[in-house]
Amino acid sequence: MSDQALELVAARFRVLGEASRLKLLRALEQGERNVSQLVEATGLTQANVSRHLQTLTDAGILGRRKEGLNVIYFIADLTIFDLCKHVCGSLQERFAAHAKAFGR
Repeated sequence: MSDQALELVAARFRVLGEASRLKLLRALEQGERNVSQLVEATGLTQANVSRHLQTLTDAGILGRRKEGLNVIYFIADLTIFDLCKHVCGSLQERFAAHAKAFGR
């Protein structure tokens, strides 16, 4: 893999390296939502939601469309959930091994 390709991979992981963005992805996993609905679903402020939505959209992970005065956000790259499942599965295995080591 070229250095340029590795930079693109690293950039994708940086985008996903923020817990608030992962909250937004989880909320959007249930379907399309506007900013107000995402604020309510995540407990984040509108300013934070808007900033993180922009980052996720710029990265090509989310898409958006206008519906009247609202902007509706949706998952544009569904493979993001495959990546999350791999990471979560790996963490579950790791935590299970730690729990077993401590007799839990």
